[in-house]
Amino acid sequence: MRVFITGGTGLVGSAVVAELLGNGHTVLALARSDASAAAASSAGAEPVRGSLADLDVLRKYATGADGVIHLAFSNDFSSPEALARAIAEETAAQEALGDALADSDRPFVTVSGTPLVPGRPSTEADPTSTDGPVGGRGQAVIGVLDLASRGVRSSAVRLPRTVHSNGNGGFAGLLTHIARQTGVVGYPGDGNQRWPAVHALDAAVLFRLALEQAPAGTAWHAVADDGDRVRDIAEVIGRRLSLPVQQMPAEAFGPIGPIFASDQPATSSHTRQALGWEPEGPSLLIDLENLQP
Repeated sequence: MRVFITGGTGLVGSAVVAELLGNGHTVLALARSDASAAAASSAGAEPVRGSLADLDVLRKYATGADGVIHLAFSNDFSSPEALARAIAEETAAQEALGDALADSDRPFVTVSGTPLVPGRPSTEADPTSTDGPVGGRGQAVIGVLDLASRGVRSSAVRLPRTVHSNGNGGFAGLLTHIARQTGVVGYPGDGNQRWPAVHALDAAVLFRLALEQAPAGTAWHAVADDGDRVRDIAEVIGRRLSLPVQQMPAEAFGPIGPIFASDQPATSSHTRQALGWEPEGPSLLIDLENLQP
C-alpha cells in the first residue's frame, strides 16, 4: 500500500514507518519542519511538508493514498487551554482525513488510548473514554470509527499509558522529564495505581496489522504489560537517575494529573487472538534500566 501517515517522526511514528517499509509498503510522512522532513527522508519515507492545521494538504494526500495512519498530536499539556487547542486541531484534522477517504473502502487507522474502567482491566469491548481532560480526543476517535458507515475501513489502535523505547516515552517518560527538571521523581496518589505499557516496536506491528486486516469500526489494544505500579516505575527512574522518589499531589502534574493518579490496567487478549499480534519487546520496568543520569 501507499500509506499517508501523520506523526511519522515521533517515537511511535518512526517505529511505524520502519515497520511499514519493512513489510513492503511505501510511506508518505507529514512533516511540519525541515528537521522532520529530513528525518522522514532518512528513514525511507517521502516527506510531505505541512502540519495538522493544513487541512487541504491532509485531504490531498489522503485522497491519493491507499490507506492513512494518524498519530500526530501537539502534546501540549502546559495548560487546560493549550490542551483544548491541541484537541480541537487534531479533531479537525481527523475529520478532513475521513472526508477524503469516504466511500473508498480504504483503511484509516487512528491512535487512541486504552479506556479507564473502575475495578477491572479494560478490554477492547469497552467504549472509548470521553470524560476527563482528554475526553475530546475520545470523541474524535468515535467519529473516526463511525466512518465505517461512510465506506471507510476505520479502526483505532488504543495505546497504553506508556509506549516506550530505551526508557523513553509515554507517562513514564513524562515522570522522567519532570524529575530531570525538579530533581525529584514524583508520583501521585499512593503509587499503587497501575499503568499499562508496550514497547514502541510492538505497537508499530499492531498499527500495520490494523492497516492490513482490521474490519471497519473496530478498536484494538496495544498492551504488552497489563499494568505496572506507578511507585515501581518511579523507583526504577529514581535509581537510574540517582534522584529521590516521593509522593506528590496530582495537581503537580498539570491538566493530566487526574489521569496520572488513576488505576487503569488494560488487557489485549482479543487483539492477540484476532489479529495474531504478539509483543516481543522488553517490559517497561526492564526498558527503564536503559535510562542514563
